[in-house]
Amino acid sequence: MPQVSTAAARNRPTTRHGGRSAFAAQHPNRYNDRRTRRPSVLGGRGDPVDSRVIADTLDRRQSVAEDVDADGLIDVGLSYMGIQRYEQAVDTFDRAAQFTDDDSIRQEAWVNKGAAHAELEEWETAIDAYREALYVDAEGEHAAAAETNLAYALWEAGRSEQALEHAESAVQLDSRNPQAWYNRGFFLLERGLAEEAVNALENAQRLGFRSPELLEELARAYEETGQEERAEELADEAEEVRRQREGEMVQ
Repeated sequence: MPQVSTAAARNRPTTRHGGRSAFAAQHPNRYNDRRTRRPSVLGGRGDPVDSRVIADTLDRRQSVAEDVDADGLIDVGLSYMGIQRYEQAVDTFDRAAQFTDDDSIRQEAWVNKGAAHAELEEWETAIDAYREALYVDAEGEHAAAAETNLAYALWEAGRSEQALEHAESAVQLDSRNPQAWYNRGFFLLERGLAEEAVNALENAQRLGFRSPELLEELARAYEETGQEERAEELADEAEEVRRQREGEMVQ
């Protein structure tokens, strides 16, 4: 059985977009909440010819959406994210935030703007966007997503102590959010609080978070609490899940 080593390369905490996310940035596992809806324009993703056609269509849609509603602008921004035009997504989400009087839509726009900056690895700008989202409403509909993403961006910026604080806030805002629990466990484990990390990571698992990364973090946490047999079982399970995923990708 493979040995679990805390010196091995660590996984990463996870992020999510606000509301209708097309995909979760900076994390291999896609998570969509109950309000998710994917723009149909994403169907051509991956084909260079189709991507150019999609981009032209989005440019036309944006000029129309600016005259209609901010909600439509968010859809356009998410479509830009889907074809990896992150700079255009940033601009579109910014317009949506400025264009609306609806706090929920404004907050959603700021969360997604932060996610677009994160895709560009502009961590400080992403942090500012997530803080703007929380300034709109610290307990609003998309506040948990903002806290989750803020924790991730702070971690990337080297501020792991602050990251744990915001991961805790995300759990308090939405105790049914598996990503928030995963991040809480991840950061607790980084702080050496393995027993608390086990509880958080198992909560993420119970809430439906399924990934080899989660199993690996659980294995590390169990190893640090002295439960080496359980740690090895989880390490084996993580490898099996990863092989299955790789097989599905080949097919």
